[in-house]
Amino acid sequence: MKPTAIEEVFQHADLSKYSLKERLSIKAADFLFYHLINCIGRTLRFEIEGEEHLNSIEASGKLPIYTFWHNRIFASTYFFRHRKIVVMTSQSFDGEYIARFIQRFGYGAVRGSSTRGGVSALIEMVRLMKKGFPMAFTVDGPKGPRYIAKMGPCLLAKKTGNPMLPFLIEVESFWEVKSWDLLQIPKPFSAAKLIFAAPIYVPANADENILEEKRLELQDSLDKLVKAGEKWRRGKAQS
Repeated sequence: MKPTAIEEVFQHADLSKYSLKERLSIKAADFLFYHLINCIGRTLRFEIEGEEHLNSIEASGKLPIYTFWHNRIFASTYFFRHRKIVVMTSQSFDGEYIARFIQRFGYGAVRGSSTRGGVSALIEMVRLMKKGFPMAFTVDGPKGPRYIAKMGPCLLAKKTGNPMLPFLIEVESFWEVKSWDLLQIPKPFSAAKLIFAAPIYVPANADENILEEKRLELQDSLDKLVKAGEKWRRGKAQS
């Protein structure tokens, strides 16, 4: 039986358009990242600050649009697993294996990015939110610039009436990959702090100027989260 449109979001895509070498590489990367995140994630010791912001969204009958920086995707993927959150992944080779390993953690994947397929992906995300699925954006992905928020989540918030929920996971100790985003891979058994900021709503009648104001508000919120996380980590190192 052919899967429904919603089921397809949570299932691995067909790889027939890729060469045999590419298919093997995608499956190998999927396997590696899933088991790496799962094994290290199980050892992390999480504490949460600002959970009342998430609770207030849920109490109001809304859904969160989780927004965070791309370099925190490792710990974030593990913490928010199996919550039926839908994530936008790029229409690329890298996007394919990312989609596959996050789907193993119970996420949905919608294909698109700020450079390709973004409009159709946004339409699909609006449809899925109306069906009751929360969303998530790595707001400086898929290729940067690092720590610069893009407009996608603001547009989704406008179209759905659901708020953006900025958050950050700061890890006490991590390895840093020399990639464009300086990806953080937590070291096993590290303490980790999840910090939620206040939700950001976007009016349904927001014009370009208001949308830009909201993007800047999101940028400021995420910048403050980075500073708060770094302050917490320094405190852990001194204690």
